[in-house]
Amino acid sequence: MKKKFDFLIFWKKIRFKYKLSFLNENTLEEVFAFRLSRLSAILTLIAFAFFLIAITSVVILNTPIRNYLPGYMDTEIRREMIENALKTDSLEQVSRVQSQYLDNVMDILKDNNPVADTTKRDTVTYNKDNLKKSDFLTNFVHNYEEEERYNLNLLSPATTLPENLIFYRPAKGIISANFNPQEKHYGVDIATTPNESVLATMKGTVISAGFEANGGYILQIQHPNGFISIYKHNERLLKKQGDEVRAGEAVAIAGNTGSLSNGIHLHFELWYNGKPMNPEEFIVF
Repeated sequence: MKKKFDFLIFWKKIRFKYKLSFLNENTLEEVFAFRLSRLSAILTLIAFAFFLIAITSVVILNTPIRNYLPGYMDTEIRREMIENALKTDSLEQVSRVQSQYLDNVMDILKDNNPVADTTKRDTVTYNKDNLKKSDFLTNFVHNYEEEERYNLNLLSPATTLPENLIFYRPAKGIISANFNPQEKHYGVDIATTPNESVLATMKGTVISAGFEANGGYILQIQHPNGFISIYKHNERLLKKQGDEVRAGEAVAIAGNTGSLSNGIHLHFELWYNGKPMNPEEFIVF
């Protein structure tokens, strides 16, 4: 009986309401007042605490802050890490091949025999004695060139690719479709993110800028040495016809315009003297 009596007293105390009044200091007139019990105050604090916890959880789960939680990493970040690792490995391999190529060129210029790298693609050792032409071969080539010089288009210096050219990567992303002239796909498709900047691969002059039903917003840039670069399916063009652009300068915003586009990407083409070239042979994507 005593415990029940104590509980009733406690219950009455926490439910007992107190009046909190706000008075005018000069006139002592009651300006505002409200009643509050201990129980309602406790319940209000508990509700406010749950509200703060809920708001904090929503903010953490819907912002990049969630990536700092121990053991948390979404699939998108995992995929980006794998792709970056693969790109790094590819760049290392390309770097080794180019280093071997430059070493061989230096050995040739110094009249040394370059060492063949048996761990990579087939490499022919250089021997200047084996490359010496015979008199018969020299006369034959000379006579053939004189007789057919107007038909030797392949030997024309105009078709020789210029050297020491540096091409900027036109957009950050992953190649989703490769160069395939047999299917009339004369460039590469680079899947990218919304509002990604499209960069000029080299300095040049904008020779065309406009909208086409299939290609969407298209930009064409004439570069030195006979190169022309084409950028299709842009969301917005930042340059107009006749503008001079620098290498690596933003010329458009990648998008999904045109009937032949099925996602945000950049269709990039590279032409040389009227012939389509594989951009992957000039640019590391």
